Amino acid sequence: MSSDFESYEQDFAVLTADITGRIGKVPKLVGDEKKQMVANVEKQLEEARELLEQMELEVREIPPQSRGMYSSRMRSYKQEMGKLEADFKRSRIAYSDEVRNELLGDDGNSSENQRAHLLDNTERLERSSRRLEAGYQIAVETEQIGQEMLENLSHDREKIQRARERLRETDANLGKSSRILTGMLRRIIQNRILIVVLAVIIIFTTAMAIYFSVKGR
Repeated sequence: MSSDFESYEQDFAVLTADITGRIGKVPKLVGDEKKQMVANVEKQLEEARELLEQMELEVREIPPQSRGMYSSRMRSYKQEMGKLEADFKRSRIAYSDEVRNELLGDDGNSSENQRAHLLDNTERLERSSRRLEAGYQIAVETEQIGQEMLENLSHDREKIQRARERLRETDANLGKSSRILTGMLRRIIQNRILIVVLAVIIIFTTAMAIYFSVKGR
């Protein structure tokens, strides 16, 4: 899984570097060339978002003990993506002002005022977007923590079940050993009783033989 993540990571780095270069060119271009550049950047930004989604899916498949490092890298990539989108918005605002001035013939002061107003609104939207993104990130991290806790609980339950099975096996083995020892003790006692009986018989027989031998004389 980590190899797939690193492959997406490399593609994302190349793509964002290209996007950064193109965004910087947008204000310097004019006419159809600028329109084409804006369209290309929009397409590349969409590709970058898709790469981020793929990377996030890969992170969720990584084992919990190794996931923290990749989650941290994902946060930095999302921040980089947010900065690229903000830069592109600024370049598009400048582009929109230029087109509007060409169509309507607005004077310089009116254009600057409108641009300042639009930039102020854009900054407000960016702040709201960052708050939403932060909330989403917290929700994702909370979900990951919950998953890790569930996985840990599942592992602990499996360990407890294995320990119970070992205890049952140990109890069964102890019961079997106890029965074997009881049987051995019973046989030992029986053998000893048999030896004692045989000894008594031998002694009695010997005594009787001696008695009759003495009496016959």
